[in-house]
Amino acid sequence: MTILVADALPAAALEVLQSSGHTVQNQPSLSAAEVPQALRDGGAEILIVRSTRVTAEAIQAASQLVLVIRAGAGVNTIDLETANRHGVFVTNCPGRNAAAVAELTIGLIVAVDRRITDATSDFNNGIWNKGLYSKADGLAGKTLGILGFGGIGREVARRALGFDMRVTVWSRSLTEEAARQAGVQFCHEPDEVIRSSDILSLHTALTGETRGLIDRRRIQLMREGAILINTARAELVDEQALVEALQAKRVRAGVDVFQDEPEGKDGTVSSALQSCPGVVVTHHIGASTEQAQLSVAMEAIRIIGEFSRSGRIENWVNRSPVPPARCRLVVRHQDRPGVLANVLGELRDAGINAEEMENVIFAGNHTACCTIQLSEVPARSVLEAIRGRQEEVLGIRVVTLE
Repeated sequence: MTILVADALPAAALEVLQSSGHTVQNQPSLSAAEVPQALRDGGAEILIVRSTRVTAEAIQAASQLVLVIRAGAGVNTIDLETANRHGVFVTNCPGRNAAAVAELTIGLIVAVDRRITDATSDFNNGIWNKGLYSKADGLAGKTLGILGFGGIGREVARRALGFDMRVTVWSRSLTEEAARQAGVQFCHEPDEVIRSSDILSLHTALTGETRGLIDRRRIQLMREGAILINTARAELVDEQALVEALQAKRVRAGVDVFQDEPEGKDGTVSSALQSCPGVVVTHHIGASTEQAQLSVAMEAIRIIGEFSRSGRIENWVNRSPVPPARCRLVVRHQDRPGVLANVLGELRDAGINAEEMENVIFAGNHTACCTIQLSEVPARSVLEAIRGRQEEVLGIRVVTLE
């Protein structure tokens, strides 16, 4: 298969892809605006990206494109709606970079608490101010609040417990029993976490519900002098409200993501955060360790290998979670060519769409059973027509899903 790699992958991963017989177009410096032309010119069937955006234009330009792999977890940089319309699979590599992001999260917490970047800047400018930089609070006994408890949130909690911190957590999928087993305190809602935390760390996915999760009201709920850490997505936070709170010295922050982040790998940057005291900013590098990049790349290779061998899509994120079916038709039938085509023909003539199908074979390969999710409940006449194919159909059963 032809694979376009639009972000840097470890050399070892590229070698594995090439040795597997794939044609690899390694163009790690592509910008989002350049991806459509690269896909058009190269005829790639698979696109691998890390942070580079996959726009509607890119998907529309790529007539051969079948699969987009996000070498990471979040897929908010990929135009899923356009991928859905064009039948392009989108997958990700969740959990493979969790340790790296957790390490940076803890690093930002320490850096903000101990004012490491300010102290280094003063040192480089010939300023010695030991008295000022000797006034850090310290982390032991402090409460770390975590919003989102997937792979990264769990890794952060585990490390924070090693610092003798108390950890409180809210996550939509978290239960009290799971929280107890992880050694953290369960909270029923985000506000409960925010009010109780000396440090608040964000680890939720970006969705319609979580966009603007930390808004002006919730920033006001934070304790005086509390620290906000965001190594997840910039859009989780109302940045203007955060800037105002930083300038008023109500809160401090450590962020790896921010609004209007440059799309390129180098260049200049301008942000309202640059004028704020009490903030440490890194360059969206949470997942960027050699260990994490290799782990993510090998997961992408595994996805490609499975797709090449069997056509199966691992970690498929844009599959419809609940097929829009109204009923399920179960057809036991003779296992020979044309039987299912005839059944589907009866449904087609009745204007009924097959949403999903699964066909399994009985031992001996004489008979089979096909389960078909249907857009409409077939009329009695349609069912009788299918049942009437007695040389092919052994029996049918209709299960209404509404």
